[in-house]
Amino acid sequence: MPIYNPPLRDMKFVMQEMLNVGQLTEYEKYAEADTETLDAILEESAKFASEVLTPLNVVGDHEGCTRNEDGSVTMPTGFTEAYHQVVAGGMMGLSESPEYGGMGMPSIWSTATGEMQSAANMAFAMYPGLTGSAAKAIGIGGTDEQKKTYLPKMTAGTWTGTMNLTEPHCGTDLGLLKTKAVPQADGSYKLTGQKIFISAGEHDMAENIVHLVLARIEGAPAGVKGISLFIVPKFKLDKDENPAERNAVSCGSIEEKMGIHGNCTCVMNYDDAEGYLLGEENKGLRVMFVMMNEARLGVGMQGLGQSEVAYQNAVLYAQDRLQGRSLTGPKNEAGPADPLIVHPDVRRMLMETRAFNEGARALIYWATMLEDLEGLHPDEKFREKCDDYLGLLTPVIKGYLTDKAMLTTLDCQQIFGGHGFIEEWGMSQFVRDMRIALIYEGANGVQALDLVGRKLARKGGRALMSLNGEIDTFLGENSDNENLSEFMDGLKTSKQKLTEGTMWLMQNGMTNPDNAGAGSTDYMHMMGLTTLAYMWAKMALVAQAAIDAGSNDEFYTNKIITGRYFVLRMLPMMDAHLAKIKTGAEPLMALEAAAF
Repeated sequence: MPIYNPPLRDMKFVMQEMLNVGQLTEYEKYAEADTETLDAILEESAKFASEVLTPLNVVGDHEGCTRNEDGSVTMPTGFTEAYHQVVAGGMMGLSESPEYGGMGMPSIWSTATGEMQSAANMAFAMYPGLTGSAAKAIGIGGTDEQKKTYLPKMTAGTWTGTMNLTEPHCGTDLGLLKTKAVPQADGSYKLTGQKIFISAGEHDMAENIVHLVLARIEGAPAGVKGISLFIVPKFKLDKDENPAERNAVSCGSIEEKMGIHGNCTCVMNYDDAEGYLLGEENKGLRVMFVMMNEARLGVGMQGLGQSEVAYQNAVLYAQDRLQGRSLTGPKNEAGPADPLIVHPDVRRMLMETRAFNEGARALIYWATMLEDLEGLHPDEKFREKCDDYLGLLTPVIKGYLTDKAMLTTLDCQQIFGGHGFIEEWGMSQFVRDMRIALIYEGANGVQALDLVGRKLARKGGRALMSLNGEIDTFLGENSDNENLSEFMDGLKTSKQKLTEGTMWLMQNGMTNPDNAGAGSTDYMHMMGLTTLAYMWAKMALVAQAAIDAGSNDEFYTNKIITGRYFVLRMLPMMDAHLAKIKTGAEPLMALEAAAF
C-alpha cells in the first residue's frame, strides 16, 4: 500500500524561515498564532493525514460512492468516520472567523494542513475544501442574516458546501446556462435546471449541504450579464434554522470518472427548488469568482499534493528495487544488481519532481501569506501590491503548477516500470486523480488566456511591473553573494526572457489576437518558471545563510543541491517557450479546419 509522510521539515522551513510567518503575530488578529501553536497543529494534522486519510485513499478509489434508489449516496468505508474526526477536531474552522466559531488562525496555516490532506487523500480533501470556499463566498456576498444562518454550521463542518456552475451544454462559457430562477412573493426563488460535475453534491456525512447555484432570473439579460447566484440548501430550514423538509434538489446520478472516485461528483437536478439570492441580481459571477479563485489556488495545491505523494513512493521504490548495474561500476557489490536510484535517468525524474515540489510549495505558501497580509498591513500600497500579485499568480498556480505536476506524477509512475501500471502499487491512482486538476475550476488553457488577456493588462500592467521591481531589488541586494551566483544569474536571465515574451505579446497580440492565444500557455509556463526561480533564490538565500552561520544540518545542503538542479536543468525551458511564442499563430492556424 502506498505511504505518505507529510514533509514537515520543508513545510516549516518555508513558513518559518523563508516567509517568517511569525511576523503575523505582530497584528492583533493573529497575536495567538505563535510557533508553538503552529507546530502542534502541523504535527496533529500530519498524524491524521498519514494514519487516517492515507489508508482510506485506496478504499475510496476502489469502492467509490454509491447512489441508492432514493437518490441518497453512501460514502466509501471509513470516509464518514474520518470526516467526523475533522469536525470534532475543529479542522474546518482553523482559519475561519471566531465570529462564526472558527479559530481565526492565518490562512497559510490552513494551506499547510490542506496540502497534507490533498496529498494523503485528494478525493476526501475536496469535501472540507469546497465547504471553505463556499463559506468565503457567503461571507463576502451574503447578508448579515445569511452569514448568521450558514457560516457557523459550515465553519463547524456540520453543514458542507458546493458550487454549481456547469450544465450539460456549457462549461467555460457560463453565458449559455439555462437554469432559471423564478421570484416568489416571500422573497425566495424557485430554481429549475440541471447541473453536472458537481463535486460533493450529495453525501451522508453532514446534516445539510449548502449548494451555491448559478441561475438566470426570469427576464434577466442574456449572457454573463444576466447571471445571479443563489443559496439552495439540501434541506430547507425550520424557524429555528435547523434542517427540516427536503428541498427539491436531488442527485440524478453519480458521474463515472477517471479518478477521485471517493468524491461524489453528481448530476444535480433542481425542480422548483427553494433558493435565496446571494449578492445582487445579475451579478452572481462577481461572488462566484471569489469562490472560484479560492478553489483555483486549492487546485494548484492538489497538484503539489499528488506530485509529493508520488515522489515519496517513487523514492522508496528506487532505493529498494534492484535493476541493472551503475554505469560507473557496481554500487551494490554483494547483490545481484544495483538499486534503481544509481541510474542517472531515474535520478533525473526524481530530481525534477523534488525541485518542482519544493518550489511549488514555496510559491503557494507565499501567495497565501500575501492573502493574510492583504487584510492586515497598515500600508495601503502594500495591500494593493498583495491584491495585484494574487490576481497575477492565481492562473499561474492553477495552470502551470498542475501542468507540471501532471508530468512529475507521471515520471514517478514511470520509475516503477510495469509495476506502475498495476493498481496494487498505487501509482496509477495518483496519475488518475491528478488528471482532473488540469481541467476543473477553469481548464488550464483558459487560465493561460486569463493571464495573458486579463491579468497582465489589469490596472495598466501594474502587477507585473511591481513584481519585476521586487525581483530587481532582491537581485541588487544579493548580487555580491558568490555562493548564490547561479541562483541570481538564473533569476535575472529568466526575468529578462519573460520580459521579452511579454513585449512580443504586447506588440503582436494587438494586431492579431490569435498570436496572444497561440502563445498563452507557453507564456504561463514562463511566468511559472520565473516565479519558481524567485522562490528558489529566496530559499537558497536562507539555506546558505544557515550554512554560513555554521549549521551542519544536511537539510540546508540538500536544499541548495535541489535548487541548483532547478536552475541548471529546468530553467533552460524558458528558451523553448520564448521561441514558440515568437512563432505566433500562423503554424497553429494554417491548416484548414476541414483538413484535421
